[in-house]
Amino acid sequence: MKVIALILAALAGTASAADCGPDKLNTSRTLILKREGAAYGVPQHGPLPLQKGEVVLTFDDGPSPQNTPLVLKALSEQCAKATFFMVGQNIGQQPDLARRVVSEGHSAGIHSDTHANLTSLSAWQQLEDLKRSRAIYKTTFGVETPAYRFPFLAETPVTLEALKQANITVASVDLGINDWIPEDTTAILAQRLKDSLDKTGGGIILMHDANGPTAQALPTLLQVLKDKGYKVVHLEWQ
Repeated sequence: MKVIALILAALAGTASAADCGPDKLNTSRTLILKREGAAYGVPQHGPLPLQKGEVVLTFDDGPSPQNTPLVLKALSEQCAKATFFMVGQNIGQQPDLARRVVSEGHSAGIHSDTHANLTSLSAWQQLEDLKRSRAIYKTTFGVETPAYRFPFLAETPVTLEALKQANITVASVDLGINDWIPEDTTAILAQRLKDSLDKTGGGIILMHDANGPTAQALPTLLQVLKDKGYKVVHLEWQ
């Protein structure tokens, strides 16, 4: 039975690879970063070492039981890999879904424990929030988190220094689609993506897998990237 299972798994892998043809967006390459206290994403920090026309797909605020599965489905259908910056409390509530994200080949970082604006917290509160989010990440995935994105991109000296000391990469963004308005439609989000790409030419894209309109629009957004000739780069850490 084990032999049969291995054969079926191999066949499934072959079929999956065969599905990732030129008609899909695909993942063009994987960029493996060191586990260090680096920081990327303009205008807050320096750029990732990307080539012209390359993008990195990132999603914040999950995992969401309603929306993250839709995001994973859309990514799978286009053979595209992304990085998910997860809220610690959401990981604690949805550990199986969090692990599913990684099991499907995506990478994961943390996005604080409570999604508070850290600039409104004391130094002690900031460090406690980081401590809790790192702990639930390690409990869930069995490893230390490699990367962190600040809620609202509101960086603070206290947390920046703590991340640097812990060799955790800070991931800011290069472009976004402002996808947090409940009334947004797929057409609106697609146009925002087109406009942002025209301004920046690529880079780290911020989206939200906890947002319903984003999850619904993602097949269209990925098609926009393909139609405009962009290449997806997947982030991993050593």
